[in-house]
Amino acid sequence: MATRKDLANAIRALSMDAVQKANSGHPGAPMGMAEIAEELWNNHLSHNPKNPEWANRDRFVLSNGHGSMLIYSLLHLTGYALPMDELKTFRQLHSKCAGHPEYGYAPGVETTTGPLGQGIANGVGFAMAEKLLASQFNKPGHEVVDHSTYVFLGDGCMMEGVSHEACALAGTWGLGKLTAFWDDNGISIDGHIEGWYTDDTAKRFESYGWHVQSVDGHDVAAIGAAINAAKKVTDKPSLICCKTVIGMGSPNKSGSHDCHGSALGLEEVAATRANIGWPHEPFVIPADVYAGWDATAKGAAAEAAWNDKFAAYAKAFPAEAAEFTRRTSGTLPANWKQATDAIIAATNEKAETVATRKASQNVIGALAPLLPEFLGGSADLTGSNLTSCSSFTHVDAKKPGNYISYGVREFGMFAIMNGMALHGGLIPFGGTFHMFSDYAKSALRMAALMKQRSIAVLTHDSIGQGEDGPTHQPIENTAGLRLIPNMDVWRPGNSTETAVAWVSAVERKNGPSSLVLSRQNVPGMKHDAAQFDLMRKGGYVLSDVAGAQVIIIANGSELELAVKAAAELNAAGTKVRVVSMPSTNVFDRQDQAYKDSVLTPGVVRVAVEAGVTDFWRKYVGLEGAVVGIDTFGESAPGGVLMKHFGFTVENVVATVKSVL
Repeated sequence: MATRKDLANAIRALSMDAVQKANSGHPGAPMGMAEIAEELWNNHLSHNPKNPEWANRDRFVLSNGHGSMLIYSLLHLTGYALPMDELKTFRQLHSKCAGHPEYGYAPGVETTTGPLGQGIANGVGFAMAEKLLASQFNKPGHEVVDHSTYVFLGDGCMMEGVSHEACALAGTWGLGKLTAFWDDNGISIDGHIEGWYTDDTAKRFESYGWHVQSVDGHDVAAIGAAINAAKKVTDKPSLICCKTVIGMGSPNKSGSHDCHGSALGLEEVAATRANIGWPHEPFVIPADVYAGWDATAKGAAAEAAWNDKFAAYAKAFPAEAAEFTRRTSGTLPANWKQATDAIIAATNEKAETVATRKASQNVIGALAPLLPEFLGGSADLTGSNLTSCSSFTHVDAKKPGNYISYGVREFGMFAIMNGMALHGGLIPFGGTFHMFSDYAKSALRMAALMKQRSIAVLTHDSIGQGEDGPTHQPIENTAGLRLIPNMDVWRPGNSTETAVAWVSAVERKNGPSSLVLSRQNVPGMKHDAAQFDLMRKGGYVLSDVAGAQVIIIANGSELELAVKAAAELNAAGTKVRVVSMPSTNVFDRQDQAYKDSVLTPGVVRVAVEAGVTDFWRKYVGLEGAVVGIDTFGESAPGGVLMKHFGFTVENVVATVKSVL
């Protein structure tokens, strides 16, 4: 029968063997955290390897994702569909065992953890989602939402700023079902960290409102006792500071950065085998070790017990059970299309002259009663982003609601939202000024990489922002977001397009959306109903004339300029088509026939957008022109700046004439 030492050493052996075979990777963290992982996964983590999607499973996040062979070893050993052949292809093309854990590759990987610090922020999102869903669905005697979130993180995660943002908020929320394990090994790639990381981490987390313990990270009994103590603290998240030796077991490289980010080398692998008493060949796991790790029977029993609990819940509360099933499956309400068609039509009929940020708020208010899974928020700018509505109640530590004040934490907000989206049962959106999307860019990119339905509400979208000046006026941000693969960026030009953008973002299940919205008012515009579906295609013919000589493409607040310039040009005999393109990303996905029907090949084009010009060359070519801005803005009222930088009807007309 395998000992617990054998079980931990199986992780060490698989990790150093896979890294050595790839000649690439990070063996040190998996080898140093082997005992922590063995205690957690064998004695505390509730999961079912045969059903990685079980709704009430505990969530496990490896925030120090460079130590990916740790989670791959755990998944393989406990019985997930991750065979040894996959471990042998670690870091190779199309392997499920990518260099860092990638969501959607290996079963059981809950989130993509590459950039350090985001994994712990995702973990906060998982725990927040559990707390919110528990408050919405649990009934006395029927706790169908009742699971924990466990996060491993390293020194790098602790240093990254996003961990400060997310962990401070976790303490404020009192997330008692969140437990983090800090791999306190004192080593990063550059060596011993005392030269650049001298924080009193325990006191830091205590000041956040966390329950903090310190243990020997190689003492399984002490680790188990700390986990049990953490479970008893239900009103605070817990941090267990685990003092470890990186590369534990390696006789010549443990405790050194030499084992952090590179293979040990064949001689050291052999020496490590002898040192830890592991006589087996590479990638060979004895049957008794497999038996000691196998979690399939225990996992099936745990899920079966929960299924019985949910069946009793469904009998007592059939409507709530049906709603829980719908929401965790990601399905929209049955009346969704009928209701949202009516919202779009009503918005169009009203045709208000409002800022698109205000139009957005109106749509949020209309959608919220339809979507109990809607979870709004803002990074301290609710009154400017206009992301709240009367249907929302604010979250606090004691009474969860469906609107979150994230504080001035843009990066943390979007990283937490990623965790919420991954958890399931919620559709999160968060607001900030568009300029500060740069602070959050990595989290927005991760949402796109993981194909998660989260929605960014980015207001004050151009130099029209006005008096706050160039530090707050996004010039390149919209183009930058459009360049992220799988990110849909919408910049609507009026209230109807805003409604369509919102509905499209909520309906999109395979990626995030960014809604780029104006501070200043834009004219109301009433559309033909036939244009609603065309708006969903990202770009459409707004107005046309037979034999158009030029096409003006515009969006956002500049759509008004295009319409007025076209009217003036048409009246003077120059035939102009106006194309509204609220989402270039969505338009680019349409078939070629549709795109050609909107942007007729051979017809010269002029694009108008208060942003960088280079992006639009893909649509207008070298023979066309762009009315845009390639400098930083200025501090002045928005209307003054628009005129100063050439966003006028006169300049659009002159630009069109210059290309004919």
